[in-house]
Amino acid sequence: MASMSNLYAEGFPAYPRIVFMGTPDYAVPSLEKLIKQGHPIQAVVTQPARPKGRSKKLVPSPVKRAATRFGLEVLQPKKASDKAFCEVIRELNPDLLVVVAFGQLLKEDLLHIPRWGALNIHASLLPKYRGAAPIQWAIINEETKTGLSAMRMDEGLDTGPVLLQEEVLIGFEETAGELHDRLALLSGDVLLKTIEGMRSGRLIEKSQEGAQATYAPKIDRGISFIKWNQSARAISALIRALDPWPGAITPVRGKEIKLFSSKVVDREGLDLSPGRVAGHSGEGLLVETGKDLVLIREFQAPGKKRLAAADFLRGFPINDGAMLG
Repeated sequence: MASMSNLYAEGFPAYPRIVFMGTPDYAVPSLEKLIKQGHPIQAVVTQPARPKGRSKKLVPSPVKRAATRFGLEVLQPKKASDKAFCEVIRELNPDLLVVVAFGQLLKEDLLHIPRWGALNIHASLLPKYRGAAPIQWAIINEETKTGLSAMRMDEGLDTGPVLLQEEVLIGFEETAGELHDRLALLSGDVLLKTIEGMRSGRLIEKSQEGAQATYAPKIDRGISFIKWNQSARAISALIRALDPWPGAITPVRGKEIKLFSSKVVDREGLDLSPGRVAGHSGEGLLVETGKDLVLIREFQAPGKKRLAAADFLRGFPINDGAMLG
């Protein structure tokens, strides 16, 4: 454990000059809170526009749209740690880099430019769930809590010393989308609290225990297919973790149907056949698993909109006794 409180307190400005780095919706509340608090944003760095939808039209990132709305300078390097881009940042002479879900690993040449280094807000209680998808993996693994970590960045994958953490409970039926939105809003508060703590010298850095680290790699399509012989709890956790994207999948009559909004229904003593439709309720479709039942409230067919179970089943009937998967 290393204390940096005196270093931060001596000369750390009340309103440091900040270069903000972020890309998706998740990062927007943090940028907005910095602006509303009066922190000078010298520039906003975000990933280049990406093709989206069937038209492949280039769409600017949510952070670029927010920065443009506030009249801020926007920089969009292909690789933020390239020598030429580091020179751009060096000329700005920021006091602090603030990084929230930027989407690239950053190298020492960039991280060492600001006098006070680079501050990252990560959506887990580090060293647990380092990596790209901490929210999804916390739900998949049936965690009851997660949180936010304010970390001074180094070259590793979320390995830097932690300045501040805030714990957040995960709701029993909470989806990744719902938890994402809650953490995004809270990230801005944690960011402001961390900057104030750096200014006042109240924060003590804590090195992460590498032996306790776990990882949260990117979610890929391979994890999306439901294995009905698992327990209802595990299946429901997967469905919630992949809601709203990319969606948990089960084949039904040759089509890959996405399932959303689930909950566990206890059924002791039943002779269960994993994947068999046990019945319909006012809420949705009941499906047997390796243990207990899972209730599915929403469905989506390929190329179609996501629908409530009653609406979906009118156009795509799934009878009692049908086998999914």
